[in-house]
Amino acid sequence: MGIIEKIKEIEDEMARTQKNKATEYHLGQLKAKIAKLRTQLLEPPKGSSGTGEGFEVTKFGHGCVALIGFPRFVFYRQPPS
Repeated sequence: MGIIEKIKEIEDEMARTQKNKATEYHLGQLKAKIAKLRTQLLEPPKGSSGTGEGFEVTKFGHGCVALIGFPRFVFYRQPPS
């Protein structure tokens, strides 16, 4: 069974399914399956292209983020005494 047939079956099941609060989760899962199958249709098949060398980057440590900007001057003023 190909991808197009799978998509057609899921769409038929969605058409048969009654839309109410009890079936919202099921319909959402079916929509996610359709989206996944459609992306598989669009992307090229995975295979050994042999055109270049790949590399692997190992993940380790913690990521650090710094936010740099103007300070809020309201917090740096002292109240009148």
